[in-house]
Amino acid sequence: MTSPTKAEGSGPAVALDPELAATTETVQVKELVGRSPGQLMWIRFKRDRAGVTSACIVLFFIAIGLLAPVISKLYGKDPYTVYADERPELFDSAGVPLQPNGGISGEFWFGLEPGNGYDVFTKLLYGIRNSLGISLAVTIATVLTGVLLGVAAGYLGGKVDFAISRVVDFLLAFPSQLFFIASMPVVVSLFVDPKDETPVYVRVVALIAVQWFLGWMSLARILRGTTLSLAGREFIEAAKVSGASPWRIIRKEILPNVVTPILVQSTYMLPAFVTAEAGLSFLGVGIVEPTPDWGQMFSKASTELVMQNDITYMFFPGISMIIFIVAFNLLGDSVRDAFDPKTAR
Repeated sequence: MTSPTKAEGSGPAVALDPELAATTETVQVKELVGRSPGQLMWIRFKRDRAGVTSACIVLFFIAIGLLAPVISKLYGKDPYTVYADERPELFDSAGVPLQPNGGISGEFWFGLEPGNGYDVFTKLLYGIRNSLGISLAVTIATVLTGVLLGVAAGYLGGKVDFAISRVVDFLLAFPSQLFFIASMPVVVSLFVDPKDETPVYVRVVALIAVQWFLGWMSLARILRGTTLSLAGREFIEAAKVSGASPWRIIRKEILPNVVTPILVQSTYMLPAFVTAEAGLSFLGVGIVEPTPDWGQMFSKASTELVMQNDITYMFFPGISMIIFIVAFNLLGDSVRDAFDPKTAR
C-alpha cells in the first residue's frame, strides 16, 4: 500500500480521494477545450450591453414589420381607409383632425393624418414593413454581388482583377444620391408607359435595382483587399498543392475567413439603404400614396397643411426612424468589436 506523499516542510500528509481526483481531472479537461471563433464572438457580444439592447430594438422593428397585418387586424383598422370620407365629423373643413394632437385618442392611438385622414398607427406599421423589406432586399443583393466580385478579383487576380477594379472605380465616381433621383423615373418608364399609372411592384423593383447598382462597390473593394492578403497564406498554398480547384479554395478556405467584414459591413449597409429609400420616397420618386412608406410620411409631414396645423404628425415616424438607425449603427459597432476585440470605439 502506497503511503500519501508529503512535501518537505509542509503539514501532515492528506490522502487524496480517487473520485475527487477524477472529478478534478475532468473539470480541468473541460476547461482546456477550445472555443470556436463564433463562440468567442458570441460571448464577447453578450457582454456588450449596448449591443444586446440594440439587437433587441432591431428585432422589435423587424417583428412589428412582419406582424403588421396581424397587429392591424387586432387593432381593427388598416392604412388605406380614408377617414376624411368615412368619418367627416372628425375633421374640420380643411381636413385637419378636430381633436388635439392630431386626433390622438383611444380609438386612434397615433392620431389621424391631415388631409385624407389615414390612421397614423397602421400607416406607420406598414411603412416600416415596406421600407425594411425593400432595404433588406437591396442589402442581400449588394452583399451577394460584393462577395462574388470582390473575392473573385482578389483571388483570381490578373485581367479579372483589373476589369472588376476598373468597374468599381468607375461606379464609385457616380454621385449616388443624384443618380438615385435622376434614374428612378427612367427605370420606371422602362416598364410602364408614362401615361399609365405605375404599379407598386414596378416602383419596388426599380428602388431595389437603382440602389443595388451603386451599392455593392464598397464591400467588393474591402473583400478584394482581404482576399489578396489571404491568397498568399500557407493554408491557401497547401490547398493549391493538394490539387483543390479555385472554386473549392474560395468556398472552403477564403469565404469562412471573410465572414467578419461581410457581417460588419452588412450591419452598416442596411440602415444606409433605409435612409436612402426613405429619401427617395420623400422626394416623390419612390413609393407614393396610398402605399405606406416611412419616407412618404416625412414628405406628408413637410407639407404646409401639416406643418401649420398638426406638427405632432412628424413625431411618431421621426422618433421611430431615429431609434432604428441609431440602434442598427450601434449594433454594427458591437458586431465589429465582438469579432475584433482589439478595435476601440
